[in-house]
Amino acid sequence: MQQPIVGYHMDDEKDWVARLACGHNQHVRHRPPWQLRPWVLTEAGRRSHLGTVLDCVKCDLGDPLDWPLDD
Repeated sequence: MQQPIVGYHMDDEKDWVARLACGHNQHVRHRPPWQLRPWVLTEAGRRSHLGTVLDCVKCDLGDPLDWPLDD
């Protein structure tokens, strides 16, 4: 299911995680050559991708939320 990015946080391993509107999290790593997301490395880049939709597999699977929607 397609869900927009509403925010970000960094995990314990210093990787960026997108917070999706559905209440799930999804890593948005920049690890060339497998994952090319140089925009995640800067605040301006992350801000420019707010609202970008990602495929949320957790929604498709019916997984519980990672954070409360009223957070």
